[in-house]
Amino acid sequence: MKENIAEALLAIGAVELSPQQPFTWSSGIKSPIYCDNRLTMSYPELRNKIADGLVTLINAHYDQPTVIVGTATAGIPHAAWVAERMNLPMAYVRSKAKSHGKQNQIEGVIAAQDRAVVVEDLISTGESALRVAEAVRQAGAEVLGVVAIFSYELKQAQRAFQEAGISYISLSDYPTLLKVARQKGVLTEEELCKLKGWNPEIPVSNETL
Repeated sequence: MKENIAEALLAIGAVELSPQQPFTWSSGIKSPIYCDNRLTMSYPELRNKIADGLVTLINAHYDQPTVIVGTATAGIPHAAWVAERMNLPMAYVRSKAKSHGKQNQIEGVIAAQDRAVVVEDLISTGESALRVAEAVRQAGAEVLGVVAIFSYELKQAQRAFQEAGISYISLSDYPTLLKVARQKGVLTEEELCKLKGWNPEIPVSNETL
């Protein structure tokens, strides 16, 4: 599944590799990879494959969830598709509480006895998913873990999840993507070696490109 998802993300341009002219993140970090999983929404076959894959991960790794929680904004549609397949309630968590109305940060219903799985589109530092997990915990629910479409597998994220006592699993990841890209002739052997060494420390206030 990891290789199939990686190949599909490359095919639609959701993931781009540019070892010669790296992309610049908002933190100033030079990155050889750009990932925009929002594009998957426009491809019904792929988004269905992703939803089915996320359900498979949840069933395999997280016991009897009672609510699916999306990260705002990119995780919301995927959380909805997963919740629909599992016939479970769905909610999502804003990056911060609204400044008007009821000033909600959580949209939907998360009860104190709930067992939640968080759905994220992309894990880089892990900041956004862990922020959502903390809001769910503050609501009194248990966070079983996080599932995502893609992970950069940065050491910084691995440490952050470990410190928070939360596990995460992704459908595909950076090492798998490099393997597939080399097999498809997207990368030369020299470029592959260069990209394998990329694993920067990113300021936690900059989660996305």
